Amino acid sequence: MEGYFTEIAACLDSSLEDGEMYTCGLEAEVSDFVRMNRGRVRQCGTVAQAYLELHLIRGKRHAQHRLGVSRNPADDREAVLQALRSLRETVRQVPEDPHLRVATDVHSSRVQRTATLPAAEDAFAAVLEAGHGLDLVGFYAAGPIYRGFANSLGQRNWHEARTFNLEWSLYHRADKAVKTAYSGFEWSDAELAARMAGSRERLALLSTPSRTLKPGRYRAYLAPPALDEVATMLCWGGFSGRALQTRQSCLSRMQDGSASLSAAVSFAENTAAGVAPAFQSEGYTRPERVDLVDRGRLVGALVSPRTSREFAVAPNGANADEVPESLEMGAGDLPAGDVLAALDTGIYVGNLWYLNFSDRPACRLTGMTRFASFWVERGRIVAPIDVMRFDDSVFRMLGSNLEALTRDRDLIVNSSTYGSRNLVSMRLPGALVGEMSFSL
Repeated sequence: MEGYFTEIAACLDSSLEDGEMYTCGLEAEVSDFVRMNRGRVRQCGTVAQAYLELHLIRGKRHAQHRLGVSRNPADDREAVLQALRSLRETVRQVPEDPHLRVATDVHSSRVQRTATLPAAEDAFAAVLEAGHGLDLVGFYAAGPIYRGFANSLGQRNWHEARTFNLEWSLYHRADKAVKTAYSGFEWSDAELAARMAGSRERLALLSTPSRTLKPGRYRAYLAPPALDEVATMLCWGGFSGRALQTRQSCLSRMQDGSASLSAAVSFAENTAAGVAPAFQSEGYTRPERVDLVDRGRLVGALVSPRTSREFAVAPNGANADEVPESLEMGAGDLPAGDVLAALDTGIYVGNLWYLNFSDRPACRLTGMTRFASFWVERGRIVAPIDVMRFDDSVFRMLGSNLEALTRDRDLIVNSSTYGSRNLVSMRLPGALVGEMSFSL
């Protein structure tokens, strides 16, 4: 794929007219997909696809065109040149863009994370063996993902990552199930077996009669998948430079000092440790790390080129939406094996869903518990709980009421495959919260 992209860029270089500049991005993948239901493979296949995003610039006028390609330079050359001619005609007619900012400093890079993954049939043989005899529903996606960038100034960036993402649920009955995920760069049958064993243990606990809790405030432990949902809400503009400049961010109160998180909380965009590339679609490269929250204080933001131009702040390679792609939360010192003892009596929250803001300026969220959430007494799980709705502020959950974060963190790769596999990831601990408000 890299050689293909190099040839396409060379073709564009030789086809420009005076005064024109181009940028070209590549998105491609060769992915194995497998779906399971009732402990059997129900659907499997391989998707190979590639798209080019061509951007033609002349002065302050510009236009873009996206086209699917065959990955054969000889077959695609004419289609690319036709797209260039079409863009040339469009650029002559569009108005000038006062906020256009073009990367003119050349920073080329090449990253290949080419871990060896098992063949799809081997991976799922291990999954089916580990989940033998269970009502297992699952989804597996794996294989290489490619991202490339080139421009007429000679910049070339290449990113190749081989990752896998496995999600499965073990069903007891109705809405009682245990959901587990395993993702990363290096596949391990032993790690899969350990996670499946943990799922089996929690599934057995679902066989006891569920308990209905009254609305109120309870001690709670948010497992990493539950905290992932909370962190995802913070990414809805929370760390955006534009949203902070216009006070539309849910973290604006941290900006003016009227609110803070616990001193145990730190967030960073850690591109070096994530799955996403170290460059974005406009050619701006990303630092290995951008600190966003340090010991409870807001210290940074993700700034796109347009925000940089409009508000005269330095860009740091953020995407157009200024959403984290490799968010990392700092670890704590609570051993995973001590979580139930530290919780003592309260709610173990395995997953959350249906989250939304109930009060954005106060960073207040509402959502539901889901999958394998339990009532714990004296450090022992005694019963699964019926679905509950929480409504609480992140400034409380990860601020005044946060007691501890776990030492171990999970790498959670976004499982979305709408259009293509996703490169967004988070690395998160679990969180012990002294008091959390449940409204229903």
